[in-house]
Amino acid sequence: MKYTCFFTLVIIFLTILMSSSVLAEISGVEKNTTIQAFQENGFLVGEGKMETVDAIALYEAGIIPSCYAINPSTPYMAFKVPKAPGQTTNNTISDAPLHPENKGLWCDFRMRPDEAFVYFGTTPPECDYFSYCGYIALRYFPEENKGKRIYASLGDTINLPRLTEKVYPEGAFEQPIILIFTADQNADQKAREILIQAGYPEEIIFTQVIPESMVRMGLKIEDDTFTTLHRVAFFNDEEAGATYMNSTPGFVLRLTPESPSEPLFYDVPDFIVRGTGDNRELDLLDDVEELRLAIIEKYGAGKTEDLTTKVWIFEGYDAIQRGIDALGDNRDTIYLNTTTTLLGDNPGECIIVYGVNHAATGKATYANFGLYGITALNGIQGVSNHDYTGTAEEFLPDNPNAQYLYVAKISRENDGEQSTSVISSGIGAYGIEPDELCFVGYRMYVEPETSVGPVWNEIAYDRAMKINP
Repeated sequence: MKYTCFFTLVIIFLTILMSSSVLAEISGVEKNTTIQAFQENGFLVGEGKMETVDAIALYEAGIIPSCYAINPSTPYMAFKVPKAPGQTTNNTISDAPLHPENKGLWCDFRMRPDEAFVYFGTTPPECDYFSYCGYIALRYFPEENKGKRIYASLGDTINLPRLTEKVYPEGAFEQPIILIFTADQNADQKAREILIQAGYPEEIIFTQVIPESMVRMGLKIEDDTFTTLHRVAFFNDEEAGATYMNSTPGFVLRLTPESPSEPLFYDVPDFIVRGTGDNRELDLLDDVEELRLAIIEKYGAGKTEDLTTKVWIFEGYDAIQRGIDALGDNRDTIYLNTTTTLLGDNPGECIIVYGVNHAATGKATYANFGLYGITALNGIQGVSNHDYTGTAEEFLPDNPNAQYLYVAKISRENDGEQSTSVISSGIGAYGIEPDELCFVGYRMYVEPETSVGPVWNEIAYDRAMKINP
């Protein structure tokens, strides 16, 4: 028994030592050794990084054509990487005009079929949600002789609940992670072997598959560009969150075989199935209608105008097949939005947002909404379940189901309420003008039972009404 205890202590010690070593390597201390290992095994290595991207700033600078319907509640990070060796065509997005230190790095990138990217990083501090996802960014349409944004996800994310379940049961925050982004099984396997030989634990290495049959790989202008997104939502410690988002939590290596090799492509990956068959939210539709009537009674029947809610974005594979813009979709959520309206600056003019609090019902880990201008698709002033929980009880004091509902306001005026989103104008894409068409966009992230977004037909759609004083 004493020998068993001794060996158990040794294993625990070695595990702690390995974890500490990995954190040191991923922070860059052993980066050169890792690069050398890849070079010695036949790869040309280009170095990039993971860093925050500011879609509104990029739009204001004329670098991107829209803000891609960003979630106003969650910041984003992305790979910023060099071109492939010998690549003569440009990619399409670089933030170097805003950050000169990123000259030569691109937020989207073309890829040889036999290439791989490897990200070495640490996960965020404690928060409600985080994920990593790969995308097709731009596709060339020969009939139009131009590239158009597709921005469609290429599979399920690697996210907080699945990392917690599979790798870090004691908590997946501030932990080492390695991501391989590739279409080639051979490149993936070789990169894994080199990483494991270098001392990285196999259990922290994850592959994000590029489904080659759905994309066009290569370095020519007619080939697709790719990108990645690292999303984080609602840090428990805002100061620690700001430190993380303002840092470079990891580096990216572009691995290009010195001699082009014949790739062995992955099949299109299977998706995690959405939905549980549990329609408990739909039992609340009568309560939502009662809430609607209470809102109308408060503001006056002649002053309210219902906006229609509909599915906004389906999924990446749908967008790829139809050649439309998925706006950086994510299978960890669903997207709803309203018909357009105007938010003028008349006293009392506002949009009332209401419905089921999906976090309170347990159909989502968090839910939020924001207002979007139709021109820039710029999400402004996000409001989440952290802000509006408990707000319906004022309207339905005698209804026990009011705890599962919410009411919030989008306004030009600050009424001091936490659930009020105050929209400014005259500040470019950081606001929305009174004469600009706009809409409300909703997200519901991660159904706990499935670890992906809920399915549309099990959700009671959020609603909104325009108040015209």
